[in-house]
Amino acid sequence: MVKLTLIVRVHDGLPLAEGIDTDKDMEVDSYKSQAKNMLKRISTDTQQSPRLSVESGKYTFHYLIQSGVYFLTLTDKGYPKKLAYQYLEELCGEFGRLYGPQVETVTRPYAFIKFDTFIQKTKKLYLDTRTQRNLSKLTDELSEVHSIMTRNIQEVLGQGSQLDNMSKLSSTLASESKQYSSKAKDLHRQALIRKYVPLAVVICVVLLVLWVRARFYG
Repeated sequence: MVKLTLIVRVHDGLPLAEGIDTDKDMEVDSYKSQAKNMLKRISTDTQQSPRLSVESGKYTFHYLIQSGVYFLTLTDKGYPKKLAYQYLEELCGEFGRLYGPQVETVTRPYAFIKFDTFIQKTKKLYLDTRTQRNLSKLTDELSEVHSIMTRNIQEVLGQGSQLDNMSKLSSTLASESKQYSSKAKDLHRQALIRKYVPLAVVICVVLLVLWVRARFYG
């Protein structure tokens, strides 16, 4: 059963549309937060998969990326992967047809919230896996579905944490490098002062002596 649907812009994580549940479910709300964190982590991965299933507790996230947009759904773990991706494909096709050219220009969250009407209508078609329509879809050969990886949520979020740590370490090293460079310049300046100030003092004394002799004894 489809529990949650999110449509999110890839490059900045801006939510574009969402399947609104009439029955408020606190558990699903917590998974919604987890989904947003997961997409944020995945977006930083230079080798992100265009399609991925991620198991989390008794549910599984499924997402696909199309034209710079994440289409994500949360289903029961036993829900067929084929149907989950068929569902996302239908959303993807209609969303692209209606809003494709506008995706990169919008700035406010949920700019396409009206798409929820289509989400709810399509979601109803996929609720029961035993309908003739869905049984027919299950028998269709979708070769790409077999190649879609399934990973664990801890693995996905863990990799994100590692990337965050690497980013923080890189920033720290850059900051320390600047500090080291600044200290090195200061030390170099001090070394020049120690080297040339005594000579400058001697020259000044000599010039002063010459001037006094020329002034008073010349």
